[in-house]
Amino acid sequence: MSKLTLDDCVFLCMRNGKWWTFWDLQKTIKEKTGKFYGEPTISASIRNLRKDYARRKYSLPMHDEIVLKKRIDNSNGYKYKLIKE
Repeated sequence: MSKLTLDDCVFLCMRNGKWWTFWDLQKTIKEKTGKFYGEPTISASIRNLRKDYARRKYSLPMHDEIVLKKRIDNSNGYKYKLIKE
């Protein structure tokens, strides 16, 4: 079995179409893999989902915006949602 990359982990979490914060992703990935990743690293993996190689790998649309971002109410943080279709 091949090892999952952080990009794989972020995709596997976000593919459910729900809104995710960095902290939600961080916690879930830590629980599932035992590995801790900081917010900048998780942010980079979310950005990577927009790149052509990731779109091909995960069968995501090639020309549409696939990651939505919105501010968390009463916070400086954001949450992200993956749109697969």
